[in-house]
Amino acid sequence: MPEMLAVTEVVRHFADYLNRVAYRRESFVLVRGKRPIAELRPVPLGRKLTDLPGLFASVPRLTPHEADEFAADLVKARIELSHVEVSNPWRS
Repeated sequence: MPEMLAVTEVVRHFADYLNRVAYRRESFVLVRGKRPIAELRPVPLGRKLTDLPGLFASVPRLTPHEADEFAADLVKARIELSHVEVSNPWRS
């Protein structure tokens, strides 16, 4: 839960609180009197799930020949990896 801070406290030490938001990813609720009036919080990182269809649409498409070569590479890699002996790192 975000820390509750008086607006006057934030005004007096604004740079410090901005640094805490930016570098420590802290959030604060600003209070005037006893009433919450604003929130100081980091901007969310990353992308929204609603951006996903647009991201998929922007990915370059493989030509049929490239897709066939990629599929062949996957088959080859699976065959090669099936011959690799897997060791148990937890065995003493």
